[in-house]
Amino acid sequence: MVKLNKIYTRMGDDGTTALVSGPRRTKHDLRVEAYGTIDETNSAIGVARLHTADLPEIDAMLALIQNDLFDLGADLATPETDEPQAYEPLRIVEGQVDRLERDIDRLNADLQPLKSFVLPGGSPAAAHLHLARTIARRAERLMVALARSEAEIVGAPALKYVNRLSDFLFVAARHANDGGKADALWVPGKNR
Repeated sequence: MVKLNKIYTRMGDDGTTALVSGPRRTKHDLRVEAYGTIDETNSAIGVARLHTADLPEIDAMLALIQNDLFDLGADLATPETDEPQAYEPLRIVEGQVDRLERDIDRLNADLQPLKSFVLPGGSPAAAHLHLARTIARRAERLMVALARSEAEIVGAPALKYVNRLSDFLFVAARHANDGGKADALWVPGKNR
């Protein structure tokens, strides 16, 4: 159980932060950037949820995702190591990826077929879901860069999850736009 009695510790005043496993990293460290961007994604989803009260199925899915994103942040903040751990670190698992895929398939089944790229926008819910999608894509780029860094490990389920998350947010945004009927479509060269 997490217990936060004191919000400020002054420990980060030197520009470092502690990982869950103890070591300190600079606040611009790639791992810190990755889990910070996951937190930003979660916050953007929280704002999107202000507009999903009339979309209870999507809102329920987003609530699960917000919890998953804390799991993902904990996963990233606890680097994998060969050293014995005093506890089993929290990791994203394949079951979370599978659930996201089922939710994508469920929402996508009712959508209008796409004939062009979708411009971000439409309803307030869709606009915020598109913004969350782009933040999730940035988080994914950071996680991939981290995974390809020497001496850094990012679990395969974590990478799959963040990749599927942006797909989910795209499909959810289209669903929020009247099943895709209210999507604004890109018209190549329209303003030439």
